[in-house]
This record gives sequence, structure tokens and C-alpha cells, in this order.
Amino acid sequence: MTEPYGRYVADIQDVDETWVAVVGGKGAQLGALARIEGVDVPDGFCVTTDAFRRIMAQAPSVDGLLDELSRVDPDDREAIRTLSARVRRTVEETPAPADLTAAITGALARFGERSAYAVRSSATAEDLPTASFAGQQDTYLNVTGPAEVLRHIGRCWASLFTERAVTYRRRQGIDDRAVHMAVVVQRMVLPEASGILFTADPVTGDRRVATVDAGFGLGEALVSGLVNPDVFKVRDDEIVARTIAAKQRAVVALADGGTREVAVEPGRQERPSLTDAQALRLVRLGRRIEARFGRPQDIEWCLAGDAFRIVQSRPITTLFPVPETTDEERHIYVCVGHQQMMTDAMKPLGLSLWRMTAMVEMHEAGGRLFVDVAPRLASLAGRAALLDVMGRGDPLVRDALETVLGHEDAAPALPDAGPEAPQDGGLSTPAEADPAIVAELIERSSASVAALEREIRAKSGTELFDYLLEAFEEHKRVLGDPLNIRAIMAGMEATWWLNDRLWEWLGEKNAADTLTLSAPDNITSEMGLDLLDVADVIRPHAEVVAFLRTVRVEDEGFLDDLVKLPGGTEAREAFEGYLDRYGMRCVGEIDITRPRWSEYPTTLVPVILDNVRNFAPGAAGRRFEEGRQRAARKEQEVLARLRDLPDGERRADATKRMIDQVRAFAGYREYPKYGIVRRSFLYKRALLEEAGRLVRAGVLAEKEDVFYLTFQEFHDVVRTNRVDDPLVRRRKEEFRSYRALTPPRVLTSDGEAVDGAYRRDDVPDGALVGLPVSAGTVEGRARVVLDLADADLEAGDILVTPFTDPSWSPLFVAVAGLVTEVGGLMTHGAVIAREYGLPAVVGVEGATRLIRDGQRIRVHGTDGYVEILS
Repeated sequence: MTEPYGRYVADIQDVDETWVAVVGGKGAQLGALARIEGVDVPDGFCVTTDAFRRIMAQAPSVDGLLDELSRVDPDDREAIRTLSARVRRTVEETPAPADLTAAITGALARFGERSAYAVRSSATAEDLPTASFAGQQDTYLNVTGPAEVLRHIGRCWASLFTERAVTYRRRQGIDDRAVHMAVVVQRMVLPEASGILFTADPVTGDRRVATVDAGFGLGEALVSGLVNPDVFKVRDDEIVARTIAAKQRAVVALADGGTREVAVEPGRQERPSLTDAQALRLVRLGRRIEARFGRPQDIEWCLAGDAFRIVQSRPITTLFPVPETTDEERHIYVCVGHQQMMTDAMKPLGLSLWRMTAMVEMHEAGGRLFVDVAPRLASLAGRAALLDVMGRGDPLVRDALETVLGHEDAAPALPDAGPEAPQDGGLSTPAEADPAIVAELIERSSASVAALEREIRAKSGTELFDYLLEAFEEHKRVLGDPLNIRAIMAGMEATWWLNDRLWEWLGEKNAADTLTLSAPDNITSEMGLDLLDVADVIRPHAEVVAFLRTVRVEDEGFLDDLVKLPGGTEAREAFEGYLDRYGMRCVGEIDITRPRWSEYPTTLVPVILDNVRNFAPGAAGRRFEEGRQRAARKEQEVLARLRDLPDGERRADATKRMIDQVRAFAGYREYPKYGIVRRSFLYKRALLEEAGRLVRAGVLAEKEDVFYLTFQEFHDVVRTNRVDDPLVRRRKEEFRSYRALTPPRVLTSDGEAVDGAYRRDDVPDGALVGLPVSAGTVEGRARVVLDLADADLEAGDILVTPFTDPSWSPLFVAVAGLVTEVGGLMTHGAVIAREYGLPAVVGVEGATRLIRDGQRIRVHGTDGYVEILS
């Protein structure tokens, strides 16, 4: 570090992005910017985090206040406001030691004591790739004189503890003591225009489109929302859109310090604040900065004379990442999580195992998996088939794909001649399959899992990883078995045929929903009914019920305590029997790193207690039989109505064959997923045993660290007995940031994120639109549930939740309807809703935000919308 500044001051020109711990995120970014050829950064220096620590040491009472703050509930805004104000006041009132003051005034003397300065906070958790912390700490413009600069540096130190900064850190999971404050002091720029450049479109995410927001004077007018900016959109060095606003106000610097809001002369208000040439030049400068940092940037700029001065650049952390590619082709990705009803971020081990066992190539971005469908969209036949399948499953995915394909630069599909549709009046049916193959497939799957369980026990070390590579091939063989795919498609094709034809012939919407009630061999619906049987065992024993009401999530040994109570042995046997069959399941089960019910059986206790309270003995059998009888009555009604139509006997015969097919195969739709999860749990147990050995050998700090490694990286650690600790820390940081992102249904290689929209005008005003997946209408109390363990349901409640995978099915027996934000016609939640006869609407954007817990709602499962009742 250059003298005479010492440990308290560093010149901006002397630092770069590796100096975050010393000069904070903003200071480090400015230092890196100053090193880019052609980028002009105003001169200045940074007051280091050592200076901040010195001040904090001078104010020991802050420690006690931070202790109090750490114990406050994150939602107690009043307590956070009060305590953070006391911390700020203490910091501001703490005098700076003489040597610290001398270091700062010495730096000011070098740059000019009479100059005007911008004094800007620069926290160590700021302008980072995973969290920008934009606007959380304070900036002061046009500060003049050493005394004022020193005072405003103190205010910047204190601003680390503003209410908004403390709250933001809580949401990001960052401890208040883990962050330190540096301060940037730069010569003030007095610009004619200023604003923000986004090197990717902040709304669509398109990396090829840069957006320039510009206004007159200082940028504070734009940041504070005082004026609407001029907006230039630039793509491939060409302005593709331009909006010139009426800029009635501006913020300017005053001669004696500070800033003021002024009126813009009427004749100047609607003039562009930048010329087209200047906007293009600024974007080219932004592209150079983006290339230096390797990701899209949010850049603050000033125009003084005809020169652009860059005063800040931070990563745009709200953009969804794009899968990495090695070519320049255009890719169109569909999110796997929306198909699997699990849109949460996955940890690296879970991602790598899913990719290694999947039947199609998958791509990774933002902790999620995507499939590139661009090759399928390249021909007319492939495009039509894909859009049809996607549209049947989730109209939002189809709409998103059509939106992307509708762009001017979308490649046209190549003609691909296909067979003409048969002119048979719709009587031709999908190829029929032998129902006996369901039992055969279930037996094959069970045998494969049993073999895996026997063989994996004897494997450890590198031998385990070699064996798992073979097991993954068996995993794919079972999934890709043509018979397995035929059985799945048989049920789906029969469902589609019935819904299409019975709507055409009888005006019946979603008729297959009733016809598939209580279909056999549905392992996921059995899982919910079997938990009712567990409740039947527990219900007669009052002491067991009372004990279970005291069980907390962390009470791992509660099953051992059950046997001490009357009826406890039977209760424990019923609970363990359930776990033997379903204990490998959990919320978000496609991620192997998620805790399973066998690992945390307390997760099921609240659901069992709801069943004890809400149902009478024998509910499981009655419910299944009621569904079977409803389906049989519906079948007879439909066939009778068809026989009354012209050509009725042929229509009824074709329909009967499809009803038999859908009942034979609809339940099997859930079994392959069950087989995947059974196998995955065996993989996980073996891998955690290896992780435990590494912990005992001192290689790993904790077993769960391996969740942040890929399968191959984990193998390398076992082979070498060495782990890259910084890599694990970085992966944990990335995972935390990915959790805050919402994956789009469709993502392009340009970064455009598209979720699609419902193009419907047949719903009442104010209704929430979604996809109808299970027929019927029901009205009741909405229970907004974000975590299965927090469910507290009464009979007649309607479950409202972001998404449901198979692990949620035990809740379905207790509710009267279902609303989810994610889902499609053939996703697991929809299948089980139909199986149980629950009116259900999925794909309702923002349902858990727009519907309040406890509100009365009406779910229109036949027509696909939800009414919020007054």
C-alpha cells in the first residue's frame, strides 16, 4: 500500500476486486474499473475497514446492542428500527482517534482540501456477485472541507446499521458482525447528464439488450424517482427502442456544498439527455466493463463535457443465470423443476446425480436443471409435437415457447412432411397395452432396488464410486425400458383421448378426472391413505396422542419414547412400517441432499395429528371405495349418453376401451418416480457414510459439506483425502443466492426469461387464472402452507401452496381442494388431486401472495380459476 496512507487509507488506483475485505465491495469494484483501459473513474481514496474496526473498538457499548439486535425476531420491525438507531447514534458520536483523522486529512490534502467530494459507503458485503446490497448504505454528494468529509465518513460508518441494511442482511442470512464498512471518498463530478446502464435487459433478462436510463444533472433524481428517465434500448450496437421523457426536475450541486432539486427549463424538458451516438458509445463502454467482470453489470455513469465518468459498477444479481455453452448457437431451455413440481434451488451433489441418471441431457443454471428443446423446435413436425405436448401439460410453457419463437430473430422451422390425420370422426384410439405389464414393471423395479440395496452395503471408498457409476446405468436402463415408457404413455394418451372426445361428443369438460378416481396401483395416493391407517392405530391411545403433540422437529428419538406409553409399541410399529415403505420421500425429493422422512420422522407428526383429529376410523378404505364407486357410476352414465348419439355403439365401445386403459395405467404414472426416489435414498446413505469417514479423518468439517460438491469432485476428495475448502464456501454462498431466484419456465441462451401467460377472456373479473387439472367446484377456507411441517388443516380447508410433489399427498386426504403456483396436467399434484377427487387449479401465478391464509375462496377445478370471496 502506498505511503503515507498506511493501514487506514488506500488510493483507488492501488486496489482491485481482491481487496473487498479491506475497501469493501464498492471500493474494490471502483479500483478494478480504474484498471480497465478507456474507463474513466473519478480520483479518490478509500478509508479502509481497519478504520471502521478502530471506531467500533472505541465504542464497546455497540457489542451489547448488536447482541440484542441478533435476538430480535426478523419480523419485529419496530424493535429493529429502535435498536439500529441506537447503534447508529453510538457510532456517529464516537470520536475518531488522532492518527486516523491525520491519515484521512493527509489524503484529502493530496487530492485538494478545497475540492468537493462524494463520500460513499462501501461495505464488505456489497456489490458482490451473489448480493448487490444496492442502496442499503448511505452516499453523500458534494461534501466540501475536511471537517465535513470527516463527519460524513462517520455517517457512512453508522449507515451500516440502518434499518433497511439490517433487514436486508437478515434476509440474506448474513450476521451483522460479519460485515465491515469502508468509505470511498472521490472527487465530485458535476455532470450535464447521468444515469444507469444495465448491460442486460433488467426486465426480460436478455443479455443482448442493454438499457440506458438517463436524465439531466446528478443521478439522484433518477434513483429517488423524482423524474422519469429517458430510456434507450440497444441491441447489437443499434438503438432498437427509445423513450424520451418530460424531465421537469433535476438535482444539481451547490457552490457551497450539498445538492438541491431545481426545475428544468420548459424548452429543455423534452430534449434527450443523451444523443444516440452518446448512448451507443456508453453501451460499448459498458460491454467492456461487463467483459472484465464476466457477468452483466448495473453501471452508474456521469457525462461531463463529452466524457463519460464511471462512478459505480455492480453485478445485476436479479437476473437468472444462463446455462454455460461452448458454441454460438441459440438454445431454448425448458425448466425441469416446473415439470417435477420442485422449483427450489438444488445443491451441487443433487444436481450432478440427477444429470447423471437422467434419460436426456440436462443443463444447469441458478441451481436448477433445464432441457434444451431448440433441436425439437427446428422442424415443423417436431415443433408441432412439442408444443402440443407442452400445451396439454402446462399452457404457460407452451405460451412462453411461442413467445420466444415469435421473435423476429427466431429461426424458422424446416418443413417436415408427416402423415395426414385420419378422417374417422375421432373414433380411432391410441394403441392399447396389456394391463398385466403394470405388475411386471413394479416387480422389475422392486427387484432392481433390492439388488442395489444388497450390493451397495459392501462398497466403500473409491470402489463405491465405481460401483455407483454402474448403478446409474442400471437406473437409466430401468427408466428407459420401452415397456415402462409404454405404460406411462398408455395412461396419458387414454386421458387425453377421453377428455378430447367426451368434450366434443357430450360437452363434458375433463371427464377423465372422475373416471380415474381410485385407480389401482397408485403408490402416491396409497401413501396418503396409508397415513390415515397409521392415525387409526394411534387414535385410541390418548397418552400417545398427547405425547405426539409435544414432539418438536429436533426430537429425533421420539419413537424410542413412544414404547414407554400405553399403546406406544403399536404406534411405533405402525409409524416404522410407514417409514419402511415411504421413508425415502420428502419435500423436494428430486434433490438427493434434502432431508428424508426416515432421517427426520418428526416431519410427519403434525400430519398424523391432523388425521387423528379430522377423520373417523376406517377413513382410508371408505375413501377409496367411494372414489371407485363414483368412477363406476360416471362410466355407466357416459356410456349410456354416448349410445343415444348417432353411431353411439361405436363411440361407446371406443370410450369403454379407453376407460379400461386409463384405469389400468393411470396409477402407474406415479410408480417410476417412486422407484427413482428409492434408489436415490440408497445412493445418499452410502455417500453419507463416506462423508462420515472423511469427517472422522479430519478431511471435512461436517458431512453435509459434500452436498456442495459434484459427484466427481466428491470422488476426488475420497481418492486424495483433500478437499477444496474455498470451493465449498463459495458453493454455499452461491446456493444461498440461488434460493432467492425464481426460475423461469423458459430461458434462452441470450438470457431472456419467459413465464408465459394465459390467453383467456372467459373468467370473471378479479379471478385468479390457472390450469384446470381436477374437475369440480369447492368453496372453503384457504390454508396457505409453505412448509409441509407447518400444516394445520381442518376438514374442508383448501390447500394453497407454491408447488406439491408426491410428498404432499398425505395432506390431500384432509383437504377439499388444491391451488398451486406451479404445475401441469400430468404433474404429480394434479394426478393425486384427480385420484382423490379434489377440485384443483394449478399454475396460478402469485397464489400464495394474492390469497391470504384464512380467506374464503372458491376453486373452479373444471374451468381453471379461483375466486377470492368477500
